[in-house]
Amino acid sequence: MKTVSTKDNLQVLFEDNHLIAINKRVGDIVQGDSTGDKPLSEIVKDYIAEKYKKPGAVYLGVVHRLDRPTTGVVLFAKTSKALTRLNKMFKERETKKSYWAIVKNQPPLESATIIHYLKRNPKQNKSYAYEKEVPNSKKAILEYKVLQVLKNYYLLEIELLTGRHHQIRSQLSALNCPIKGDLKYGFDRSNPDGGIHLHARSLGLIHPVKKELINIIAPTPDEVLWNCCG
Repeated sequence: MKTVSTKDNLQVLFEDNHLIAINKRVGDIVQGDSTGDKPLSEIVKDYIAEKYKKPGAVYLGVVHRLDRPTTGVVLFAKTSKALTRLNKMFKERETKKSYWAIVKNQPPLESATIIHYLKRNPKQNKSYAYEKEVPNSKKAILEYKVLQVLKNYYLLEIELLTGRHHQIRSQLSALNCPIKGDLKYGFDRSNPDGGIHLHARSLGLIHPVKKELINIIAPTPDEVLWNCCG
């Protein structure tokens, strides 16, 4: 079963005066939503308050998000200066994000750039992929390559060239390569922990204040299939 984050079990991947990166667990929500569950942003604030014995309110800026059933690198800003600069970097796609996905079927090619037009259905919280542009759709581009052939599955590495709602999940489903556990996008059964085998593996960027290149890598969950990935 899933082990959601608390201030005492956070997997901190990187931390300095301006940034903190967490290895998100299955079930964590990055920012508050209608469920009322405590979001990762508040858990990180609790961690900072306790670690540095801060008496007042802790500042923490949400830079980007991951879907609740996914895992991997989530970056937060600890200062307003860092948040402003990170928001600009993410908007202008000056970061390099790499994902790992375990999928059911073999992709048509060992590596490829795939383009779809995604149309979001807010009521279903789902995005549909089309080969050609349709009304209210947005162009979605990603690159993938097969990293490893597992027993009954394939490990893919994915780089996003655009950032769309459920982009990886929707585009891989359109290739007939649904992600393990992802019922919403065509996999035939759920995972025991309610998650899916999609992991934000790494995040590379120029530090918004120090101007140094940093590359943050998130270990995969301690789980049977992920443990087969080398």
